[in-house]
Amino acid sequence: MRIVFAGTPAFAVPSLRAAHARNEVVAVYTQPDRPAGRGRGLTASPVKLEAIQRGIPVLQPLSLKKKASQDALRALAPDLMIVVAYGLILPQAVLDIPTYGCWNVHASLLPRWRGAAPIQRAIEAGDDETGVCLMQMEAGLDTGPVLLSQRTPIGADETGGQLHDRLAELGAQVLRDGLGLLRAGIRPVAQPQPEQGVAYAHKLDKAEARLDWSLSAEALARKVRAFEPWPVAEAVVAGERLRIHGAVAVAQSHAGSPGQLLAASRQGLDIACGDGVLRLRVVQREGGKAITAADYLNARRDLAGA
Repeated sequence: MRIVFAGTPAFAVPSLRAAHARNEVVAVYTQPDRPAGRGRGLTASPVKLEAIQRGIPVLQPLSLKKKASQDALRALAPDLMIVVAYGLILPQAVLDIPTYGCWNVHASLLPRWRGAAPIQRAIEAGDDETGVCLMQMEAGLDTGPVLLSQRTPIGADETGGQLHDRLAELGAQVLRDGLGLLRAGIRPVAQPQPEQGVAYAHKLDKAEARLDWSLSAEALARKVRAFEPWPVAEAVVAGERLRIHGAVAVAQSHAGSPGQLLAASRQGLDIACGDGVLRLRVVQREGGKAITAADYLNARRDLAGA
C-alpha cells in the first residue's frame, strides 16, 4: 500500500512506527515548526523528527483547504491516509483523495470524549475505563464510524501522562490490526457511533488548572491526576502559590473553610475542601522543582507541626 501519515505530537509516534512497519508510508504531514523553549527557537514536532530518522519525506502545509495542498496530496496517489492528533481540519475534498479514505486513531471509546483532550477529560470525570478507536473519518468532529476499538481500565492513581503513554501504544496496536486486515483484503466493518452517550473533550486551558477548594476532594484529586504533566494543577497554600503534581482525597470531616490548611506532616499538606480533605503529596514552588511534602516542610519551618 501507499500510506500517507498525518500527525504531530508524541502520541502519534507509535502509530507512525506501526504504519511504516513495511516501509509503506510515502509521506508524513505534520504541523509547521513552532517556537518552543526558553529561547523560543523553532522546534520540529515529534512526528517530524521520527519521520526524518526513518527517511520519510515531510510536508508541513499551514492548511489543507487550498487546492495546491490538495493537489500535492493527490500526486502522492495514497491508498490510505492515517491521521493521529494532526491538529488540522481535513476538508471533505481531502477525505475523498485516498482509495480507502482516511483513518483516525482516537484516544477514547467513541462517542464518549470526542474532541481535543479525551485522555484528561476521562480521568477528570472519574471514568473507570477508556480505550482507543480506529475510526473512518468524515467531515464531523470525531463522528465517523468505528472500525476497531480496544478497551482498558483507568488505574486508580493513573495520571494523564501515564494514560497518554499507554493509549499511544494501544492505538498503535489497533492500527496494526486494521492494517493487517486491509492487507489481507478484508475491509474492517464500519460501525456507526451510537447517538447516546456523546461527550465532548474540550481543549485544556491553563486557566482550568487553578483548584477550586469548594469542590469535593475526590473531584480535585482527579483534576490533579488529569492535569499531570500539563497544565499542572495549582493553588495558593498557606500564603504561597504552589503547583500540585500529586495529591489524594481523604474521606475526613472537618470544620475548616475551603482552602484552609488543616494539617502539615511528612505525609502531606491537608487542605479543607467542600467535601473531604485533599492531601498534597508532591508540590512545586515558583522557580523550583517538584518535591515531596516532607521536603517542602523542611523549607517551610513555619508550617511544621501545623
